[in-house]
Amino acid sequence: MMTPVKRVNRFFMLLTAPLFGLLLCLWLYQPPLELKLNTGPFAAVPGPVNETAQLKQDLAVAKSYAAYTIDSISTSAQLYKQTTSAMNALVTTAAAQTSRPERIYNNRISSRLGIPADIISSDRITIELYRLNPGNYTAYALKIKLKDPSAMKMSLAGDGTGASETTLQAVNRYGASAGINAGGFADQNGKRYPLSTTVVGGEYLYGFEPSYKDLSFVGLDKAGKLIGGKFNSRTELDRLEPVFGATFVPVLLKNQSKTAIPLKWQLAPKRAPRTVIGNYKDDQLLILVADGYDENGNSGATLAELQDKLYNLGVIDAYNLDGGGSSSLIFRGKVINRPSDGNLRRVPTNFLFFK
Repeated sequence: MMTPVKRVNRFFMLLTAPLFGLLLCLWLYQPPLELKLNTGPFAAVPGPVNETAQLKQDLAVAKSYAAYTIDSISTSAQLYKQTTSAMNALVTTAAAQTSRPERIYNNRISSRLGIPADIISSDRITIELYRLNPGNYTAYALKIKLKDPSAMKMSLAGDGTGASETTLQAVNRYGASAGINAGGFADQNGKRYPLSTTVVGGEYLYGFEPSYKDLSFVGLDKAGKLIGGKFNSRTELDRLEPVFGATFVPVLLKNQSKTAIPLKWQLAPKRAPRTVIGNYKDDQLLILVADGYDENGNSGATLAELQDKLYNLGVIDAYNLDGGGSSSLIFRGKVINRPSDGNLRRVPTNFLFFK
């Protein structure tokens, strides 16, 4: 694509081309000077003298034109230089102004989180770690900007045939900078299988299963944007081109509106350790991991509290991930939250983030 500066360059090249051509013709064309001498008995006629004078006059005019042309080219070159400089300044200013609304929005949502306790930044991703203490619970937040969609992945323990691992093990196995637990699971014969529809590397692990009860799918598409919700057919989900994703319950926010929390999930348990994931309107991600002492409903956060918190932080869409003893937050190779089991729980799937 031709930039504004390149278009100006082309314009001035076309403008000065005729002038350069005229100067070149004058330099190449040098008429021969012929003097005819009369050797007869009569005196020389004044004809050749007049021709010589005329030629001198023509050369003087040509010299004048050449000087004018050189002066015009010099003026055009100076104007071209000034215009190029001005256009470069305009392009720089325009680029700065274009990013200004983005910076303003980012400053606004960041100010609601406070001052980051730590930051990981590269040309692929920016991860900001925050510590929150709203009053009824303690939580940690990750605000994540994916500059490269491949900077986030979902790990699958083993080959999906019942294996499990802690989030820290998954982080270390893949060399990730941060990680959280992902979808729910079902135990069977001493093994743990991802719950319902699960997509890894763009492929369905067990095939597509229509959403039932209060379950919902959440993952990332090819553009690195968060996608999720309930899907009645595979065609609906395929249309969003999921690269990976997992399933749990319930949806907390959709299109910047609070969704109804099923009664079962309001009470069983009322309070608990929680892991939730959401996105802002500029597609940055926000993850909250709330601490709790156990899964008996006496400590941690309620889903309604987290829903209100996410809404007030300006999140557009938000989904509850597996919680309780599964809630895990790893940052720079360290366990940030306090797992309610006393140790990290082994789970089939984890969301990982790479520098």
